[in-house]
Amino acid sequence: MPTTAIVWYRRDLRVHDHPALATAVREYDRVVPLFVLDPVLLEREPYRSPRRAGYMFSCLRALDGELRERGARLFVREGDPRAEVPRIADELGAEAVLWASDVSPYARRRDRAVTEALGNRARPQPGNYIADVGRIRTGEGNPYTVFSPFHRSWLRADRRPVQRAPRQIAVPPRLAAGRLPAGTHADIAGEAAARAAARRWLAGPVERYEALHDRVAGGTSQLSPHLRWGTLSPRALEEHAERREAFRRQLAWRDFYAHVMLFDLGSRRADPPWDADEDGALLAAWQDGRTGYPLVDAGMRQLAETGWMHNRARLVTGAFLTKDLHLDWRLGERHFARLLLDGEPAQNNGNWRWIASVGVDPAPPARRMYNPALQQRRHDPDGAYVRRWVPELADVPDARLAEPWTMTEDEQRAANCLIGRDYPAPIVDHAVERRRALELYGGGR
Repeated sequence: MPTTAIVWYRRDLRVHDHPALATAVREYDRVVPLFVLDPVLLEREPYRSPRRAGYMFSCLRALDGELRERGARLFVREGDPRAEVPRIADELGAEAVLWASDVSPYARRRDRAVTEALGNRARPQPGNYIADVGRIRTGEGNPYTVFSPFHRSWLRADRRPVQRAPRQIAVPPRLAAGRLPAGTHADIAGEAAARAAARRWLAGPVERYEALHDRVAGGTSQLSPHLRWGTLSPRALEEHAERREAFRRQLAWRDFYAHVMLFDLGSRRADPPWDADEDGALLAAWQDGRTGYPLVDAGMRQLAETGWMHNRARLVTGAFLTKDLHLDWRLGERHFARLLLDGEPAQNNGNWRWIASVGVDPAPPARRMYNPALQQRRHDPDGAYVRRWVPELADVPDARLAEPWTMTEDEQRAANCLIGRDYPAPIVDHAVERRRALELYGGGR
């Protein structure tokens, strides 16, 4: 009798360098590539994100195409994976179910339940991260809470070999395929798009990453949605990045936040060190990009329109919410989670804790308070980013662009931008709120 294995896809939607798929094809006669549409992740808060779901559906359709080129296809089911995966394994008489391990609390609860149901047929594999984030430990055997020593250990950690995509995949006959939902980002989603984007990045732009990565109008790879959905292998990307250490360091941050979430380290310091304000008007102005601070507004509008935001802009907008508006960082985390195509739980949570100064990687709060105007002058010196996303400011002179409220009335008329009418006045005074934030954080500098 031919042997059968199921490869349970989740957010590893590729065929190249896919340890679970490669192992299944190598060790079993027939392989069933399976995706279960989980209503908890698709429909319930705090996981629900119609934009990200549409992107994922495009990735699934692209994966189905890759599998068809190899004689297989993607089999889709709907329901609770804790019930569906064991049920399908029983129906097929599958000897094994393989999947890429994950670190979020929901994923770990789900996977424990599936493992209990499958018994020794459960075969979790690596694939979502570069190193084994569960095995990197301090000299005392503890998980890391600070990035720099984690990074040093991460550089020394073993790497699994990058694996080729299978040339042929045999599937069981007469198995119903199920329904693939329609996607919304077919032009930019999927493995072919991810690999092409990575090739373009590694062919030249990565060489200037260290110098330009903080320029909000460009300078970064924009590969994060591909890494989030696993249409691009992080391990293969690192191998091809070779000695580009500044870029590899950013990939290490991704593994670090997965390490932190795996060991549940972040929950030890979740609350802001004060009773955070709950001003709905301030929150709405921040979400809509109407704060009166051009760099903050540009970042929030880029997020709303594209589902992506430059990392420097994420830091500035996050600092503004927590240190200028004194709102709970979890409001920002939820807003980003709804809109980001790359809204990976470990990264979103870790970055928000970092900027809110409640994360595991400590630093004096003053070091994570950003003056939006100063940040704009440093990281958008020609105004290209702000003018792209805040077109009301298109004619504002460079000298006034970071603080348009300082224009005289004549300058406002000449720039076709009346403050308070065409573009809002600042909703808070940064200098005042910075002093208040330092007091709220206990005077930390």
